[in-house]
Formats: sequence, structure tokens, C-alpha cells
Amino acid sequence: MDPQTLLKKFCDAVEQHDGKAFAALFTGDGTYHDVFYGAFTGRAKIAEMIDDWFYRTASDFRWDMHDPVSNGTTLYARYTFSYKSKLPEANGARAMFEGVSIMTLKDGLIAEYHEVANTAPGFVDMNFAPERIAKIVAKQGAALKARPEMARHVKA
Repeated sequence: MDPQTLLKKFCDAVEQHDGKAFAALFTGDGTYHDVFYGAFTGRAKIAEMIDDWFYRTASDFRWDMHDPVSNGTTLYARYTFSYKSKLPEANGARAMFEGVSIMTLKDGLIAEYHEVANTAPGFVDMNFAPERIAKIVAKQGAALKARPEMARHVKA
């Protein structure tokens, strides 16, 4: 599947609350690493992530991919993403994020999905308390420092 078609189907499936269609874009043993919820491996778990996890606390998703670049095995795309939060403190606010999707491809499907996301504006949109935002960002920082490619940067 060409990158433009893959990305269009990817965004459409999320917006249409169609976990099965979303999961079909992944290899059978594919993994989606979500910036909030962690890793989901296999089509059943990836479909569950969309149908349950995403839609449990949000609705009216909008996801757009911009400026995709691929060498056939890796696909990068900048994205804009938003949803209406169902969290009590958000009062129905639209939370907005931007980021970069990083996909490892195999036979035209996604074998691995990672993202780098600017989450802070969304937390402000949802009226999170500053202490809560600081706690979330600290957790993200710890996860970054724990990644193997950061080892050289963590050393004193």
C-alpha cells in the first residue's frame, strides 16, 4: 500500500471509531506504541486500543498527516491530532496535539508505530492542574532517559 493511502486509511479509521479497520493496517504481530497508553501488540489489541482506550475518555477525533517521507521500510509523517475530552475537568474541551509518526513498514503494512508528540498544549486545553502536567512530563522524561539510544546522553 502506498504511504498516502496508508495514512488516509489510518486517520479515517481512528475518526470513524473503527478499530478493526485500523488494526488491519498492521502486520499480525505489529505493535502500536501510544504516547499515553503504552504498547499494544497484535491486531486484536490494536483494535481494542482504538475502540476502548481511545474512545473511553474522548470523542470526535480528528487526525491529519502532513508531509510524509518514506524509504519503503520507514515512514515518517508530521501530524495534527485533536479530540473532545470526556474527562470531568476538561468540560468537553477540544484537546490539540502535534507530533511525528514513525512507522516501520513490512509488506505494505505497519510492523511498528512510534510517535514523538507535543502533549503539553493538550493538557492545558483539558484544564489539567500544573502539578498534574509536571507529573506527566516527568514520567515522559524518565521514559526518554530509559531508552537505549539515550544512554550516551544520560552519562555524566
